[in-house]
Amino acid sequence: MEDTGRQRKNFVGYEYKEIIAESSRISFLLDGYECFGWELDEKGTENRENKNPSYPKKEVLHLKRNRKIINKMELTRLQRNFEACMKEIEALEKSKTSVATIYALVVGIIGTAFMAGSVFAVTAQPPYIILSIILAVPAFVGWIIPYFLYRKIVRKRTGKLTPLIDQKYDEIYEICEKGNKLLY
Repeated sequence: MEDTGRQRKNFVGYEYKEIIAESSRISFLLDGYECFGWELDEKGTENRENKNPSYPKKEVLHLKRNRKIINKMELTRLQRNFEACMKEIEALEKSKTSVATIYALVVGIIGTAFMAGSVFAVTAQPPYIILSIILAVPAFVGWIIPYFLYRKIVRKRTGKLTPLIDQKYDEIYEICEKGNKLLY
């Protein structure tokens, strides 16, 4: 028999995983998942467009892992803890701005209500100009204040939530360290 130049490779069965995440978190997630035996699936990334059309700021990360990896049960448990911590961090990050947005919207709507009162006062028969002016002042204040209110609340919430987010990152690093030890 002639040698065809092809070496025979041992068969490895893989399990696959797709993760949709923000572009800014892809490197962090890839580093984390590598601690649980996952590796980047180059073939999966080549064959498909990496952008998700329904989420323009997000990307799809294609991973694969040997199905017969040692300590698979424990690695899967640690991976679930990792994913739960990542979801908690995401929720904390969103809550920085969501509370501020609600307050700013409420103040803006109240300002709009005063403006509606001002418009009704000026269009009434006979027009109530003084009442219209009195109602217009808090209306304009209600339209200007939300910007500054939003920024102040975001600053305050960021100060409160940053230590919690840092604790979650520390927890993630401990989980990844445990997973990495199980691999080697």
